[in-house]
Amino acid sequence: MSTTSERVFVAGHRGLVGSALIRALRASGYGDSVVRPHDELDLEDAAAVHAFFARERPALVFLAAAKVGGILANSTYPAEFIRSNLAIQLNVVEACYRSGVRKLMMLGSSCVYPKHARQPIPETELLTGPLEPTNEPYAVAKIAGIRLCQAYNAQYGTNYISVMPTNLYGPGDNFDLQTSHVVPALIRRFHDAKLAGAPVVMVWGTGNALREFLHVDDMARACVHLMERYDSSEIINIGAGGEISIAELAALIRRVVGYAGRLEFDISRPDGTPRKLLDSSRLFATGWRPTIPLERGIRETYDWFLANRTGARGVARGSVSPS
Repeated sequence: MSTTSERVFVAGHRGLVGSALIRALRASGYGDSVVRPHDELDLEDAAAVHAFFARERPALVFLAAAKVGGILANSTYPAEFIRSNLAIQLNVVEACYRSGVRKLMMLGSSCVYPKHARQPIPETELLTGPLEPTNEPYAVAKIAGIRLCQAYNAQYGTNYISVMPTNLYGPGDNFDLQTSHVVPALIRRFHDAKLAGAPVVMVWGTGNALREFLHVDDMARACVHLMERYDSSEIINIGAGGEISIAELAALIRRVVGYAGRLEFDISRPDGTPRKLLDSSRLFATGWRPTIPLERGIRETYDWFLANRTGARGVARGSVSPS
């Protein structure tokens, strides 16, 4: 294992992505990681962010902090999703520039692409059509973050890269049924139904929507790989290279959890984007490939949930929606 003495700041280290990044950095030999919980550093507070960067002087920054959620959360809190994510991105990017950060990675999302984008989705599909309305507030903020990084590179000669991960899941996920994405929400619903002996679990939509899922530890390894090897202003996708329908995913999770009841779909609820498979050929050409198959990853995630359910994020009950 190689080692590096460069100081690294992971913004959002307690979240699903941020905690995986910390694991990946440690495994790759990065020994000087700087983290701050929200109650010590509010990334929406510009003065606090600039003071932190001036004091700590990180060389590398992973911007993984964001306000995230599924269809229900985006629909319920659209102003918060735009306001919070714009503020976080603006403050961190400007602080990176002022403090002389050597390289910044901003983590975006596959939802930045148009609802009816060409499939698999290449990076060139950005801004070629209307967004999926159910997650537009978050997507608009992330697109602004992409353009912000590109503008700083063009005007100031910085090295700020933007990566677009596909749908992520894994240990440390959010299991709150009001705000979670589809994998942790389904795990929670089937687990609760099994304990309660409920005869049926209802899932939003038709089940026909197709999604790509990547284990968060695979994603984190890809991020470290790209931080070390990728220096372009052009965005780059991080995907698994395959897809599954929501109906097939629900059946897989039901089997992993061991729920014996029925699975039904509420077709009055939205499916979201019909299909969302990333073209990750640009990433794969750099020599990186995912290593965790979906079923194994879901089993590991459910095992983590069982071991940590008293402290896992998410306690409210609600409906399940595809991300």
